[in-house]
Amino acid sequence: MTSEVLADHGGPTVRRWIIFGLVSLVLLAGAIGFADSLAGRRAAEDLARQAQASAALHAAVLRSELAKHRTLPFVLAQDPDVARTLRSTEPRDVDALNRKLESLSGGTRAAVIYVVNAKGMTIAASNWRQPTSFVGSDYGFRPYFREAMTDGTAELFALGTVSRRPGLFMSRRVDGPDGPLGVVVVKVEFESLEAEWSTSEPAFAADSQGVILVTSIPAWRFRTLHPLPLADQDQLRAEHRFGDAPFTLLDARPALAPSRVATLTEIEPPGQPKRRYMAASASLATSGWTIYTLTPVGSALRAAKTSARAIALMTGLALCAGAATILRWRSQGAVRAARQDAARRELETRVQERTAELSAANQRLTVEMEERRRAEAHVHLMRDELIQSNKLATLGQIAAGVAHEINQPVAAIRAYADNAAIFLERGDDKTVKANLGLIAGLTDRIGRITDELRAFARKSGSPPAPVLLRDAIDGALLLLDPRLRQQGVRVVRNEANEAAQVMAERFRLEQVLVNLLQNALEALENRPDPEIRIAVSVKRARVRVAVADNGPGVAAEAAETLFTPFATTKPRGLGLGLVISRDIVAAFGGELSLEPAPRGACFVLSLAKARS
Repeated sequence: MTSEVLADHGGPTVRRWIIFGLVSLVLLAGAIGFADSLAGRRAAEDLARQAQASAALHAAVLRSELAKHRTLPFVLAQDPDVARTLRSTEPRDVDALNRKLESLSGGTRAAVIYVVNAKGMTIAASNWRQPTSFVGSDYGFRPYFREAMTDGTAELFALGTVSRRPGLFMSRRVDGPDGPLGVVVVKVEFESLEAEWSTSEPAFAADSQGVILVTSIPAWRFRTLHPLPLADQDQLRAEHRFGDAPFTLLDARPALAPSRVATLTEIEPPGQPKRRYMAASASLATSGWTIYTLTPVGSALRAAKTSARAIALMTGLALCAGAATILRWRSQGAVRAARQDAARRELETRVQERTAELSAANQRLTVEMEERRRAEAHVHLMRDELIQSNKLATLGQIAAGVAHEINQPVAAIRAYADNAAIFLERGDDKTVKANLGLIAGLTDRIGRITDELRAFARKSGSPPAPVLLRDAIDGALLLLDPRLRQQGVRVVRNEANEAAQVMAERFRLEQVLVNLLQNALEALENRPDPEIRIAVSVKRARVRVAVADNGPGVAAEAAETLFTPFATTKPRGLGLGLVISRDIVAAFGGELSLEPAPRGACFVLSLAKARS
């Protein structure tokens, strides 16, 4: 009977299973293809967002580095020692200037600082002790010298004629009573920045002509993103900017160009296989450069597609198994039982195989999560470096005013010392003692200013601790005192509550106060009766510090993006000061916000009160 049943139903059952198998294969193939396409598209979108964020971060770091060094030629162009040496060229003055430039180069990490007279001849340089010294070299042919003499300032990326090392030359004209005296030049090299870039995905900076200048891959330096006309190549060679560079085209398809959206591109380095990248760019408006980052897409896309195919296959197989089970139960007696037993064994085998695949995918996912954690740690490190760069850039902005502040007591000390010598010869001990007391007071004043500058510039990362709020406010006002007096700004304080202690780190809190006060000073430029109010109030376990001005205030549309990175209303602003300040305050467990005010702008710091 069983044989007859099997014989009667064998033909239809075989045909049914053939049809079922074909339909299942088509559906599985379609599901796997759809999952593969969807996973690839989503993975590409995630990589595009990641690449664009990475390019913006690279651009912010490079922009901060350039801003830090741009202050140096500006300050040196105002230095009376530089002007005096250019006018006199006395050996004693030249020697003193050489040593001063050498000290500045070591402290600011500039590659070389040198002073060129009006004829293009170098009279002093920070590398005066080295065999490659620039002293005595003629740089009158350099564009950065000619443009600085005519326009006042210039920048040029080129190979050094002596060192043959690439770098950015920043120059500024030194003016005298009778006309230009010469040019101060600062050369900045980017080896440390390129080394940092080389630890992650490829990254480089290209100028407006598409020539690659700063790059994590040395072999790409002075390649071009698009064909460079022969006339432009001849001009660059005539200016001795890039040596004998052949200006070879970087083999990228499609060609790289500035864009707000990251795009897929293929690059084939010489002698290496072609690789796919997610290319993103960010512009450096102040220098005309464009930052490019290349995020590899191969492994990420493969992992996403493999996981999606595995899930689609598992789901499809489960559905097919369910359908097969229903189909089997519709078969008769012994045939259904035999088929069911075979299907159960097959399903168990497939589940084991798919489980093994899923475990492998899970292990890969664990590795990717670990890589992401390391990347986040790297981002936190770069954020700390960005905070320090913001602090040094702020310090550079106030350096000229502080230098003027120190020059006055130094001149007074010299005058009192000369008078003391005269009165000492006359035997007037009382007047000599009075002059020495004045000299001691002026020396203490200079010491307070320099101590505050040194402490402010120090890189700090200690955890929050009790800080006397008055000390932080006094330190910030001491740094900005020259500019406050120059603009005639009146500062109003309620010092009674400033004796409160808050949980913070003093010099980072001081950095936040300097940023807020500088913003207020910029808002009060050319305003009648300018005034800044610093109000401290204590309520239970919180201390509020309000910094308000009577300037024009913050527009409503600007207030919405006030704490958004790179959003700024200033022509030369980076849009990072308030963002960094809010991050610093958040690390203290506090808040920084803009509150409505009847006139001007009012920023409020809310900090935890330190326990007694």
